[in-house]
Amino acid sequence: MSSCRKALDLIESEKFSVIILDIMLPDISGFEVLREIKAMKINTPVIVLTAKSQDVEKILGLELGADDYITKPFNPRELVARVKAIIRRVYEFNAIMQSTGSIEFGEVKLDLSQNKVFVKGKEVSLTPREFQLLKILMTNRERVVKREELIGFIWGESFIGDTKTLDVHIRRLREKIETNPDQPKYIHTQWGIGYYFGGS
Repeated sequence: MSSCRKALDLIESEKFSVIILDIMLPDISGFEVLREIKAMKINTPVIVLTAKSQDVEKILGLELGADDYITKPFNPRELVARVKAIIRRVYEFNAIMQSTGSIEFGEVKLDLSQNKVFVKGKEVSLTPREFQLLKILMTNRERVVKREELIGFIWGESFIGDTKTLDVHIRRLREKIETNPDQPKYIHTQWGIGYYFGGS
């Protein structure tokens, strides 16, 4: 427990870009370490290393808050690539989510300082994920944001659920901000690629 405790103390006192956590530790389960990391409200992304290939182990790690996982044995280049991908995603996401001020396009106004959305001057109630999706799309206006990018931003790189979850969220978002969700004016689909925010 002492080595893990020292690691947890270091994680709590220092700032890291990524935490690489081996589940198979000699003195305590890596899952328990992950629980403690999340209990400390530390938002540093975590990559879980595991020798167990069973889906249940991967799912447990992700449910406990891990951002990605890799199964041993692995190619070191793959680990480096995953670390770089997570750092890039977190940097881009933080840059977007920490934006302040407001964004307006047509009848839609996004108040970034208060996390509010207005359509035709009236506030529209969005869930946190709907707000994040709209914010990402509006801050990248006229650029097609790939499906995997949106899933990575909102649900994490290792999202293992049905990718139609994204489509459901987009549909609900359209129902709240579009006059006619079946003929959207703002949130458009680029078939086979992703979504973009812009004029008709």
